[in-house]
Amino acid sequence: YKSVYESLTHGGIANDCGVTIVRLDAEAVEKNPAKTLAKLDGVLVPGGFGGRGIEGKIRAVKYVREKGIPYFGLCLGMQVAVIEFARDVAKLKGANSTEFDPKSPHPVIHLMEEQKGIKTKGATMRLGSFDCKLQPDTIARAAYGKGLVRERHRHRYEFNNDYREQLTKAGLRIAGINPGRNLVEIVEVADHPWFVGVQFHPEFQSKPTRPHPLFAAFIKAA
Repeated sequence: YKSVYESLTHGGIANDCGVTIVRLDAEAVEKNPAKTLAKLDGVLVPGGFGGRGIEGKIRAVKYVREKGIPYFGLCLGMQVAVIEFARDVAKLKGANSTEFDPKSPHPVIHLMEEQKGIKTKGATMRLGSFDCKLQPDTIARAAYGKGLVRERHRHRYEFNNDYREQLTKAGLRIAGINPGRNLVEIVEVADHPWFVGVQFHPEFQSKPTRPHPLFAAFIKAA
């Protein structure tokens, strides 16, 4: 996560402030979200894989969403945000990612179609730089200051478009889409001060002299 830590520092530079990073064990958050999160100015859930600590991350998302604390989700951090929203706002009981529960009644996150036949895992993820079209009147569009960006990816699982209409009706905002595949790249919560989840890895493009716009906006909100 070194690139994430560095990008948070870059966000501080953009806002002429220091950033104190508090590293938390997701399993500890699961037991008592308020105890671990209440004093923080913002919460970031980074990328990752595997089921360990997932419910703690989901509980962290629920806490910050309800308390209006700025939230930034990267890759897996976006996916757990979608899961939490589906469960607690859209009331889709048992919503999950098929990575963690292959038999979920509501697989709001699922394996990409082109990944389903792959047996060899080495270098077979969705990798590289892809276009993302930003929607008007969104946090992401305001941060970037333009309508089309390119971001780097590294993932196998994605937003399940079968649930797109249902989740947007419940208040999830689709802020960015890959125009070639209609893949949901950025989600936001409409009635939250600053809540952004991205499928890509913006930390790969941030520099001290050119902080990534989303990291700068996140730190500003915090």
